[in-house]
Amino acid sequence: MFNIIVLGAPGCGKGTQSANIIHKYGLTHISTGEILREEVELHTAIGSVVKTFIDKGFLVPDDIIMQEILINTSIQDQTKGLLFDGFPRTLFQADYLDDLLMQKKSKISLVLQLEVDKNELYNRILNRSKDSQRSDDKLETIHKRLEVYYEQTFPLIDYYKKQGKLHIVSSMAPVKDVFKKIADIIDYNLNLI
Repeated sequence: MFNIIVLGAPGCGKGTQSANIIHKYGLTHISTGEILREEVELHTAIGSVVKTFIDKGFLVPDDIIMQEILINTSIQDQTKGLLFDGFPRTLFQADYLDDLLMQKKSKISLVLQLEVDKNELYNRILNRSKDSQRSDDKLETIHKRLEVYYEQTFPLIDYYKKQGKLHIVSSMAPVKDVFKKIADIIDYNLNLI
């Protein structure tokens, strides 16, 4: 399996570019954000707990994330590969994912880090909030979400760089131009396996 992680701060375009990758390469999409937002919308027990963290701009605790990822990856054995959109978000989650994939005789093939100027991130999230009605896109939570990202998720850049899997892509250009760069990186790496 060819497994990809798409990382980046909130508002960098992970969801958009993940959708483009899935469409072109036929990978199975695993988005913790979508999984957790669905739990909230369905008013499940997990959704109630998750909502309290999301509304404050905090990361959902690792034990909840791990449970959802385990459930969602366990049913994905018959696939070309997995695309993890916004997961892992901590070093603990990265280690967990490596172990989980190793049990399936697989691994992360490629990590794409989408980078966007901080001011642009604020603009994108505020614009998105006008359409999405997402509770985590409110002005009061944006600053906290970015603070948490740089504190807890940013260390993953070094983690994957040391493994030789990290590719940094500027996400400041138009969507199709960013995807062209991403597709070039994926195509090159597919030719290596």
